Amino acid sequence: MSDARQIEAEIYERLSKVIDPELGRSVTDLGMIAAIEATPADANVDTDAYDVTVHVELTVPGCPLSETITNQINGAVSSYPGARLLPHIEVGSMSRDKLADLVADLKAERKQNPFSKPGVKTRIFAITSGKGGVGKSSVTANLAATFAALGYDTAAIDADIYGFSLPRLFGVHTQPTNLNGMLMPVTAWGVKLISIGMFAGADRAILWRGPRLQRSLEQFLSDVWWGEPDVLLLDLAPGTGDMAISVAQALPNAELVVVTTPQPSASDIAVRSGLVALQVPMKVRGVVENMSYYEHKGEKLEIFGAGGGQRVAEQLTEALGYDVPLMAQLPLEPEVRETGEAGRPAVLTSEGALRTDGIGQTFRGLAEHLMAL
Repeated sequence: MSDARQIEAEIYERLSKVIDPELGRSVTDLGMIAAIEATPADANVDTDAYDVTVHVELTVPGCPLSETITNQINGAVSSYPGARLLPHIEVGSMSRDKLADLVADLKAERKQNPFSKPGVKTRIFAITSGKGGVGKSSVTANLAATFAALGYDTAAIDADIYGFSLPRLFGVHTQPTNLNGMLMPVTAWGVKLISIGMFAGADRAILWRGPRLQRSLEQFLSDVWWGEPDVLLLDLAPGTGDMAISVAQALPNAELVVVTTPQPSASDIAVRSGLVALQVPMKVRGVVENMSYYEHKGEKLEIFGAGGGQRVAEQLTEALGYDVPLMAQLPLEPEVRETGEAGRPAVLTSEGALRTDGIGQTFRGLAEHLMAL
């Protein structure tokens, strides 16, 4: 084998380590490397150098992560130890037939909701509440961002079809990429997301009833390419309606996390959302009390009363027959709302790292508690 042919073969092997961030597979496995050509560079300049042209075929024209992929390919070529290589990346897109074959192969692997298969490694946490306005979506967003910052492959589904909030809380203004009917979730702050709020016309009132709601969840689960995330979070609609039942049917291995605020008007209703577990196979992992207090000049002001989270935990423990702990008490902080509405989960710094102060540590403790069992 000539030096050029050997370089081409070894570069192809190196590219097998380059992973498409959306599909979670190597670019070679996906057929994205159409050709590799190595030719000696100008001998007058460098006798030990080669020009290496890599022909890349992306799944769709204008792929939003094309720069990430090409940067990784550049790095794989330029760091080749055996010679000095000068990378040239030529980017195109797959033919319609090639893309159709790829999507067919990917769908054949799935054929159904991937999270209900035996042996699935994904931990699924469904965040629920008895009523709206208690900060359930904020808890979901910050918990998802915490998992991602801790290194978990994290996905989140905005299952609150009527009151979707996750796109705003993550600063998402784009639509999922459509690969011949298979959707790629939008990634923001390290979390793979899908929400009805990402689609055209989502600003209009949605008047869906049971069967269509259930179908929307099925599509989010089976028509979106999630890969194999470590953690999947669902932001459920408040109460015990159709979507909660659909989640129980589609994801019997999901674990419920009940969000409440301290006052009885919220905590009494929150108990009902946890009692769903009496009628479905899901387990209640614990309770999160939001807006527990407001800290002012070193004093904790209990603006909404006290004890709601503990009451919910105790009542669910008694009713369900197993321990349902109060896992976290979150303060009322204007920054959480302001930062979230600006498109960044408040647990993260502007660089995307997990904060090391109070809110960051609280959510780190909550995430570690959830993953402990």
